[in-house]
Amino acid sequence: MAVRETDPAAETPPARPWRQLLSGGVGHTVESHDWYVYTFLAVYFADDMFPKSSGDPLVPLLNSFAVFAIAFAARPVGATVMGVWADRFGRRSALMVTILLMGLGSLLIALTPSYATVGPLAPALLVVARLIQGFSLGGEYGAAVSFLVESAGPRRRAFFGSFQYVASSAGHIMAGLSTLAAVQVSDDGMDQWGWRLPFVWGAVLSLVGLFIRHSAQETYRPDPDRADGRARPGAFAALREHPRQVAMVVGLTTGGTVAFYTWTTFLPAYATVNAGADKEDAVLAGTVSLIFFGLIQPFGGMLCDRIGRRPMMIAFGVTSAVLTVPLLTALGPSFWSVLVVQCAGMFLLTAYTSIAGAVNAELFPPALRGRGIGLPYAGAVALFGGTAPYVGTWLKSVGHGGLFPWYVATLCAVTALTATRLPRAAPAMPRETPDTAGSLPRDSRQSR
Repeated sequence: MAVRETDPAAETPPARPWRQLLSGGVGHTVESHDWYVYTFLAVYFADDMFPKSSGDPLVPLLNSFAVFAIAFAARPVGATVMGVWADRFGRRSALMVTILLMGLGSLLIALTPSYATVGPLAPALLVVARLIQGFSLGGEYGAAVSFLVESAGPRRRAFFGSFQYVASSAGHIMAGLSTLAAVQVSDDGMDQWGWRLPFVWGAVLSLVGLFIRHSAQETYRPDPDRADGRARPGAFAALREHPRQVAMVVGLTTGGTVAFYTWTTFLPAYATVNAGADKEDAVLAGTVSLIFFGLIQPFGGMLCDRIGRRPMMIAFGVTSAVLTVPLLTALGPSFWSVLVVQCAGMFLLTAYTSIAGAVNAELFPPALRGRGIGLPYAGAVALFGGTAPYVGTWLKSVGHGGLFPWYVATLCAVTALTATRLPRAAPAMPRETPDTAGSLPRDSRQSR
């Protein structure tokens, strides 16, 4: 069954698109803060949460990043469950659930006793809290991207989609600022109790984000009665009906996610361990570079709306494959070295982050968009993005830290190859109509 491009509602955005950006963006900022503050604080709470019996100071930090990676195992589950939720009950409803779960995970981390107090129960509670947050973030992406792109007009989809990473960068920045503030407040107690403060703050912010999202306008209202008599599509309908599009999401995300977590999340710890950078200097450089990263995202989206998705995605893959190794090799111990290298990496990354939301959303019909984006994206992120800090730290611990930049570059080359299969023109993205629910040509290469 073909999609009708003449549907008058096909390209009609909600009445207040800028309010939609605020609702989707601010909520995702809170989610990102609660998720990423963990990586900023890992160097502080590692000794508090894990035993140091081996005598190797890298072991507690390695364990912290192992928990970070484990949390990503819950992301495909969250993407599947909340993707179905978003497609059946609406994007806004799903986004309210995910932000509430993220706050719950932050509160649990803040209240988890130390290993010295409760023994193995401490890392166990940490794992549970991060699994809750992983479920939340896994469900967040598909619903948030669908919400933002559906809130845009036909020639502003990449621009609106770029705000998902603007919001993510803002959350990163808040996480860095929360960490720096906790350092000042706790003074010498940062390793004992000060690291808990940003998690408490994150739980409070989640309630604020919940209130903001409640006021958003829904972008997709499925028919609960299914008057056409057809059964609802199952949780894995997108995998079954659109395998080519699912494979493309995985291929595009593979390099994009490992580059994203390398440049925006892992680099402060990487600079500390591999280049001998000071902890506070690395966190400060990471925070400043994230401000730069967030500011340039909308410009990347606007450029993509003018020149197309395919050339920008290819540009990301090729430049990252070529330049990642020289950049990470040039990393030095000074604040300015970390700042320059991180900003350069984020500039390359923008060609992916500013357009990924629009590219993924345009691959699927409305009735399957939440789960079509969410599950393959979350699976790729779990395999490659979530494990990036662990892989980098593990390679350093076995004496092969220099291999990590090559690992990142290789996966970015996979994204470049996948991007060559993107259509040259952005396909039409009509909204749901009774006679097109759940349908889309298997090769959606329509052009305007």
